[in-house]
Amino acid sequence: MSEIPKAYEPRSVEDKWYDFWLKENCFTANPASSKPPYSIVIPPPNITGMLHMGHVLNNTIQDILARKARMEGKEVLWLPGTDHAGIGTQTVVERSLKKAGEMKHRDDLGREKFLEHVWRWKEKHGGIIIQQLKKLGASCDWTRERFTMDEAYSRCVQKVFVELYRKGLIYRGKRMVNWDPVARTALSDEEVEMTEEKGHLWHLKYPLLDEQARPVAGEFLVVATSRPETMLGDEAVAVNPSDPRYTKLVGRRCLLPLQNKSIPIIADDFVDPKFGTGCVKVTPAHDPNDYQMGLRHQLPVTTVIGPDGTMTKEAGGDFIGLDRMEARKVVVEQLTEQGLLLKVEDYVHNVGYSQRTNVPIEPYLSEQWFLKYPSVDKARAVVANGGMKFHPDRWAKVYDHWMGNIQDWCISRQLWWGHRIPVWYNHHAIALCQNESGSDGRNPPEAHSLAEKLAPRPASNPEPSVADLLENINPKEDLIRCQIESPGQGWEQDPDVLDTWFSSWLWPFATMGWPEKTETLKRFYPTTDLVTGPDIIFFWVARMIMAGYEFMGEPKFGLPDALPFRNIYFTGIIRDKLGRKMSKSLGNSPDPLDLISKYGADALRFGTMRSAPLGQDVLFDEKDVELGRNFCNKLWNACRFRQMQGGPVQGEIEPSRLTSYDKWILLKLDQAIGEINDAFAEYRFNEATQTLYRFFWSEYCDWYVETSKAILGRPAEATASSAAISSLSSAKGGEGRGEEADRNQTPIPTDPANADEARRTNTLAVIDFVLAHTLRLFHPFLPFITEELWHGMGYHEDMPEAQGGKTIMFAPWPRALGEDFIGHYGLDGCYQEIVEQRFDLVSKGRNLRREANIPGGKKVKYVFAPIGAWWPPHDVEVLRLLLNAEALEVAPNYEPKKGTPAVHSELGVLYLPLEGLLDVEAEKARLKKELAKADVEITKLFERLNNPSFATKVPANVLTEHQERLAEWQAKRERIAAALAALEG
Repeated sequence: MSEIPKAYEPRSVEDKWYDFWLKENCFTANPASSKPPYSIVIPPPNITGMLHMGHVLNNTIQDILARKARMEGKEVLWLPGTDHAGIGTQTVVERSLKKAGEMKHRDDLGREKFLEHVWRWKEKHGGIIIQQLKKLGASCDWTRERFTMDEAYSRCVQKVFVELYRKGLIYRGKRMVNWDPVARTALSDEEVEMTEEKGHLWHLKYPLLDEQARPVAGEFLVVATSRPETMLGDEAVAVNPSDPRYTKLVGRRCLLPLQNKSIPIIADDFVDPKFGTGCVKVTPAHDPNDYQMGLRHQLPVTTVIGPDGTMTKEAGGDFIGLDRMEARKVVVEQLTEQGLLLKVEDYVHNVGYSQRTNVPIEPYLSEQWFLKYPSVDKARAVVANGGMKFHPDRWAKVYDHWMGNIQDWCISRQLWWGHRIPVWYNHHAIALCQNESGSDGRNPPEAHSLAEKLAPRPASNPEPSVADLLENINPKEDLIRCQIESPGQGWEQDPDVLDTWFSSWLWPFATMGWPEKTETLKRFYPTTDLVTGPDIIFFWVARMIMAGYEFMGEPKFGLPDALPFRNIYFTGIIRDKLGRKMSKSLGNSPDPLDLISKYGADALRFGTMRSAPLGQDVLFDEKDVELGRNFCNKLWNACRFRQMQGGPVQGEIEPSRLTSYDKWILLKLDQAIGEINDAFAEYRFNEATQTLYRFFWSEYCDWYVETSKAILGRPAEATASSAAISSLSSAKGGEGRGEEADRNQTPIPTDPANADEARRTNTLAVIDFVLAHTLRLFHPFLPFITEELWHGMGYHEDMPEAQGGKTIMFAPWPRALGEDFIGHYGLDGCYQEIVEQRFDLVSKGRNLRREANIPGGKKVKYVFAPIGAWWPPHDVEVLRLLLNAEALEVAPNYEPKKGTPAVHSELGVLYLPLEGLLDVEAEKARLKKELAKADVEITKLFERLNNPSFATKVPANVLTEHQERLAEWQAKRERIAAALAALEG
């Protein structure tokens, strides 16, 4: 056992122990182990990512679960890795290359050269967040770290595509997608951020036409739009069929301004008669709702905005090549000149922005690859029937609703960084459509045009699949093939890559060696827990569940249930203390590494977890981390205090020498263990931390350690004074209520010096017992400081190496003390009641001092008149210490002077004689002044709360605050009045 330094220095401790854990392979899982398995896969952070507070919350929870499982004797696999983040990484690299002047567009470099740059960037920057997670203390099995584009994982992704394609679940068709005109790729909904913007609503006049297609003078339909540039692609004007204003116009035609094109007036239930004028322009190529209307009414599709965000030739001569925003200005100018702009209104609406390039996305009709989801019924049923638990369970309803309304998944992206789609086209087939132009502007368009030619079908009815249709068109697969390897010379691979989520939905099993039946897969699949955010419940969680059933349900794996995990814990969103979402632009997003440097990793972990209720948003305040640091210091100093007492470490506890306070702290420890285990069972981590905080800071440090000083701080010379107190107490008679009243204890040696030393040794044994359990309870939350103190206190010395001898990480997780232990040590529940009555008396006695305005450091004398009981000397000394009294007189028949402050309790009356402590008349004057102030405040608050114009109009939190202030002032007034009454007798 080494001496614990005076001050705790987190940095040196954290570096030392993390290196030790790595060197000793403490995080490495052994599939051959006979221990019960526990596994959890990390939600792979993007290789572009840097540690933020969301990562801190998510990974701290995972680490807590993994470390607790190790202490419970389980073989733990916490499998780490990173995601290639297709569009995110490509955007970062493109931006870097443009800044360096190496390219204007990736086409300047070509695919292979560009990908070389991306891989170099990944090798340099891709592992930064992994190193940051290590600073947090993440106990992942780093020997199994995976990357979604490493060779083995990539083959898993390609194999899955091929299998699903051959099952007829993957097809190609035209759909309306989110399009990023800068990255020139389709985006998932998750990659689009809706931003509220102040824009405009332009009211445009479309002239009505007569039967000869001539404009009718003075007759117009007025449509309102927030995107006037798209009117160049309008194919109809729609009204609601039940709108009486326009019923007679349905079936007629109107003139599309600027294009001078006749378009029909149609009726569709989608139109909201209350929006704008009740007439809406229909642009099938550039709005998803308009596209659906176009399908219903068989309207043409005219694309006027190209994949790069510029206007196409279909937009007309004055607009070709203009940026879409510049085209908006020109359209408005020309409509104004022609008198067809009725008015412009301010309009606040949500605009979708690309998460990566920060430009408005474009609804775009594009040829894409789609997946019809597999194993939907099984994935939906496992949550509905409770086979998989959601925490909190309210997310199960959200999940079920989405699964019941599931739409096919657009899995292709027009990028170069990612898993390239394993579909191959024959050059001969490409030559068949050499003169065709691709509608989405990608290079080369021929292959996609061929796929569409081979399997033509409306996007609203995608089945049958390409594979089905090729049975007649392509019987020998001599035109198009879906396979991992190239068919050979003359074949060209599809240029698209797969959506990043298409690789990460395989994460729970592809990371363990699938499709082979590896030892790791057999041992650790299904995983036990998943910790993630509810914002990706559809994009990742639901898809992983479906993938698990589809690919791990094969007979060769022999699983009774192929679900990928048994429990899912959904974290809340980290917000600042004002409730705002953290962002760099607001400057409210702290750097976790700065917080670790300032306070330590344990402080950051504990502070974050203490303020993170189950599934609710977390209001982050740096003061919580500061509290975490203070808590670590408290733990450090408590252990140092024990070490300074000397004596044997973890000696045997003798039941006969246990004081009532010893029994009380053992009972409180048992209670804390039960509450913490219950909290873990329900994934209520903040409740576990609050219990730990209450038990250690309040019950152990504030109460028990202070009571122990009556023994630890009192050597033999205190015997005489104790005896004097004892004789004073015994002279008054009464039945014993303290620990010496126990009738079934082993006799204590009569030699006072030996008796004191034996009791001191026993108290140290109790302290060691409690501290050793406490350090183990704290370890999942505070891994670094607990490891340091576990060794510093010498608690590891007598432990088997695999059960705490080498590291606290494998020390047994504390269990309830059990009936045998409680019976052996006489831990009757009455001791908890008795001791807490004494502590209540102490609290009231301390309040006497405060209410009398006596400084805390000033020594005072108390007099205690017990109710019909003999108080043992030890209990009297404890009471004196806790009251910080110079003297405590036990006098059952005490007759106080007039005006002596006193408090009544179940144990008796405690008096605070004021002689020599304060000027009674001056104190009366002070209290009267305080009483008058309290009356003024109460009157003000009462009048405000009873004012209807205030009570009914202010926000609920303001009303609650005023009600709480009123209650506080009323309680304060009662205390002041009681103190004044005591002084006046």
